[in-house]
Amino acid sequence: MAEHAESESRAGVDWRRGRERAAGVLAGLVRWAGLIFALFLAIHVVFVLGSANPDNGIVSFVRGGADAFSLGFRDLFLPVDLKLRVLVNYGLAAIFWLVVSSIVAKVIRRLGGVG
Repeated sequence: MAEHAESESRAGVDWRRGRERAAGVLAGLVRWAGLIFALFLAIHVVFVLGSANPDNGIVSFVRGGADAFSLGFRDLFLPVDLKLRVLVNYGLAAIFWLVVSSIVAKVIRRLGGVG
């Protein structure tokens, strides 16, 4: 009797649904990570364009995150104007994170059978 109940519980597991759910959660995490990275970059751009105090704790924290998330974009273009340089380079990095996280999330969903 116990053997019969055990085989029923194993047969009742919907592995496909579990895989879809896991893929959906992972894809969501990837999208959120990309959004957070882009947000750090965008806030850094706003701080630089607004001439925020670079010694302020919040500004330096955001700058540190933006520098980490900018990858190779930080010095991609080198216009003379510092504000334009930050706008272009960090702006491109933010767009990069939004696009790449979106593509990776779609791939994860497809591999997970979500759609």
